[in-house]
Amino acid sequence: MTAVESDQRRSARHAATREEIIAHAVDIMSTQGVVGLTLGELARRIGVRTPSLYTYFNSKNAVYDELFRRGWQETLDHHRALVERLGPVGPDTDLVARALEVTTANIRWHLSRPAYAQLMLFRPIPDWEPTPDAYAPAVAFAELAFEEFTSWREAGLVRADTDIFELNECIVNATTGLISRQLSNDPGTPYDQGRHTPHWPALITAVVRSYLP
Repeated sequence: MTAVESDQRRSARHAATREEIIAHAVDIMSTQGVVGLTLGELARRIGVRTPSLYTYFNSKNAVYDELFRRGWQETLDHHRALVERLGPVGPDTDLVARALEVTTANIRWHLSRPAYAQLMLFRPIPDWEPTPDAYAPAVAFAELAFEEFTSWREAGLVRADTDIFELNECIVNATTGLISRQLSNDPGTPYDQGRHTPHWPALITAVVRSYLP
């Protein structure tokens, strides 16, 4: 085996172990909550001593950072693909239907990944903030949302005086509120069977219609 091949094998093993750690972290957080994650439990699950974890992540916060980054990156990729499939808005776009499809997809994503949703939306760890690198996909997602809402105004689908920041805040607060209620009061239940999710179409319709010309 050449030195290059040996390095490649070590890199592959290192990457595989990182993935195993992340998978166990998600499993722990899904059953015990975000604050239930401990390095000791992670080490026990992968069969190493706790100090060995620092070869892969230099702290528990680094694990949180990677989960936060991955969650927002997946959300961003999912949203981009959906918007691309829907195509650009135009004067004849059914805005209520578009908003319902986009927001429902986002809600479904978070409800199906409660561990990620807790970390991404609710900041349950008082002494932790994501690093700039971990936060970058969340910023990109927000920018994409602003582009979408701005295109609504440019196409004349909402009032010309619509405050895009306010529109964004209304939709974000509504979606986050629904996700929070569903995860708190009806955890583990799919979107289509949820206690609160059946009311989402009426809520997002009311929000969007309040901005129509």
